[in-house]
Amino acid sequence: MPGEPGPRRRPGAAPRPGGPPTAAELRASLGPALGAWRALVAGMAREFPPLEEAWAPSKAAFGRVCRLRQKTRTLLYLIPGSSGFEVSAVLGDRAVALALAGDLPAEMKDLLRAARRYPEGWAIRLAVTGADTVPAILRLAAFKVAPG
Repeated sequence: MPGEPGPRRRPGAAPRPGGPPTAAELRASLGPALGAWRALVAGMAREFPPLEEAWAPSKAAFGRVCRLRQKTRTLLYLIPGSSGFEVSAVLGDRAVALALAGDLPAEMKDLLRAARRYPEGWAIRLAVTGADTVPAILRLAAFKVAPG
C-alpha cells in the first residue's frame, strides 16, 4: 500500500521507476491533500473490493501514477502533484449517461460534457486538493462499474 514503509534504500538513492513511493515521498508531494488521498483510496477499497493499487512510471512531475484496479479493470488513475493530486477516469457511453443523469456536482458534469472521446471512452481529469471532492469521485467510480 502506498505510504507504507517500503524496501530500504541507501541514502540519496533514486526511487525505483514505477514502484510505489515511500510514505515520505507521498507526504512531500501531496502536502495537505494527503488526507484526501488516503480517504479516496480507503473509500475505493471499501466500495470496490478487491481493489489493487498498481504504480507505474509516468511523465508527470512525480514520475509515477497510481492505478486503482478491480481485477483487471482500471477504475481510476491517481496522479500525485504539488500540494494535491489529480484523478483521471475513462468512462464508457453508458457510464457517462448514468453520471450525467445522476447526483454529481455540476462542475463534474460540465467536465463530462466537455470530455474528449478516445477509443476506450470519455476521459476526464479532476484536481483534488481536499477531501470535499472524495464523495463525488466515489459516485463517479460507481457509475463506471454499474451493471448494464
